[in-house]
Amino acid sequence: MQFQLTQTAAAELLRLSLVAETQGNCYIDLLTGAYDNGMMHIRIRPGCYGGEPIYRSNGITLYAPTDQLKLLNSLTLSYIDNIGGGGFLITVPPGAELCSCGSGFRTSLPES
Repeated sequence: MQFQLTQTAAAELLRLSLVAETQGNCYIDLLTGAYDNGMMHIRIRPGCYGGEPIYRSNGITLYAPTDQLKLLNSLTLSYIDNIGGGGFLITVPPGAELCSCGSGFRTSLPES
């Protein structure tokens, strides 16, 4: 697994998990919708909802669904915080198309 997490993203995930009292556990998965034109968007939640750990460091363990590991491979998750608010953004691997919102992408890889 080549999934990467920036230090700012790890710090925000840790903060989210502490507020939710989930002891450093967070979960990421990909959501699709009919309106998204094939785009998949990340969803991040504090807690562990099954799946496999894809990242462990800096006090955080990030879990993902087993059937989405191939899609999450080679993504980099970062966090941006500014006066307008904050949010998680992704950097996608070569060959994938990034959504204009910064948290979604489309790829030609099969979903499983």
